[in-house]
Amino acid sequence: MTQVAHPRVLSATSLIGDTVKNSRGEELGSVRELMIDLANGRVAYAVLSFGGFLGFGDKLFAIPWSRLTVDTDDRCVVFDVAKEELEAAEGFDKDNWPDFTTESFHTSTYGHWRQTPYWRS
Repeated sequence: MTQVAHPRVLSATSLIGDTVKNSRGEELGSVRELMIDLANGRVAYAVLSFGGFLGFGDKLFAIPWSRLTVDTDDRCVVFDVAKEELEAAEGFDKDNWPDFTTESFHTSTYGHWRQTPYWRS
């Protein structure tokens, strides 16, 4: 891996609304929010909006940031997951967000998406 002399950064507003695609190029949705871990100063999750039309009927997912790649050339976020897996996954709706403050939420979410929680590594 090439060492970078300085961090690459983007503003949160430049990512919110970006299209999320999988590695096959299928559109999965868009970035709705970025959830920041205040104690560690890291992006913990991107909230992915999937399905629906114009924000109605969409299903939301908290995706660990470590599962995503930002493609600055195509101005999108890549989430390497099959569309069918996302369709079958448990999400939440815009009026009923999970409690992001509980350990059980973080543990189950990182476990579901097969990621080691960054705060444990």
